[in-house]
Amino acid sequence: MRRPWIVGLLLAVVLLGACGDPASEPEAAPPPEAPQASVTTQQRAPASPSASTGTATDKSAPAKAPTVLYLGDSLAMEAQDVIGQELRRELGATYTSAPYSGTTLCDYLEGTGERSLVPVADKAAALVRRLRPDFVVLQFWGNAWGYTPCMDGITHDASPEKYVKRYEADLKRLTDQVAAAGETRIVLVLQGPDPITPDRVRRVNALYESRAGASDGLLADAGKALSAAGARYSWVQYLPCTAYEREHAEYCTQPDRDRTALHRDDDYLHFCLAPTTSKPKPCPVRSPGILRIAREITRVIGTHPVG
Repeated sequence: MRRPWIVGLLLAVVLLGACGDPASEPEAAPPPEAPQASVTTQQRAPASPSASTGTATDKSAPAKAPTVLYLGDSLAMEAQDVIGQELRRELGATYTSAPYSGTTLCDYLEGTGERSLVPVADKAAALVRRLRPDFVVLQFWGNAWGYTPCMDGITHDASPEKYVKRYEADLKRLTDQVAAAGETRIVLVLQGPDPITPDRVRRVNALYESRAGASDGLLADAGKALSAAGARYSWVQYLPCTAYEREHAEYCTQPDRDRTALHRDDDYLHFCLAPTTSKPKPCPVRSPGILRIAREITRVIGTHPVG
């Protein structure tokens, strides 16, 4: 597939108010409807054999089923149902999701008030105090074009160094607020390649890695599962099918070519294979990229028992 990048860029911004990083005309498109959260709490269910999902569970199950809180931007919005399904099925988790499309780290900080796209009740620390989760999963692509007011107009396109410094400061503030709110383990999700500004994602991931090391956090490298072997930061629309995807035809979208689609032709950023809508919502169709993200997050949590 060879299309001008600008087609995917404009569609992604106009339809979803997504959190990517277009390098040209970063604020040219009108904003979408106000981001909506889908705050969902789902109680744990009995774990089933790993063959049902393909998630690796060769180690013994945790002594205690974990409680997991999942926060993030539009990538989290579309993936939240599948992640909840995997966590419940594989780990018997109790799961709550509260993503908001178009957000970045500062939106979940307490003290941002009306300058935030996330209401006070759904700030990360507030949810931790209320839910007492064992794990808080943070999945943020890194809003880079100034859509959210709490970034104070700082964009990667205009000032990459200022953007990275601000993102680093917000990451520390957010993880500190979460840690102060309760005993929980933070899981930072590493992101996949960006075809427009690949270095931005590389630097954002480096911040996640550094912060996890400094705060006893965990890393879930979902981005690696969305990249070609040996080309971690080279964007691809298709990847070879995994063994699980070959066994489940709905996840190997082009079996005759032994490859599966991660993105639609009209959206280089998101992983939902259904058409985009003006109102953000969980992805309604089976999408290999989303399942790959969910499996990696589940694997990481599953290898750190609680209780």
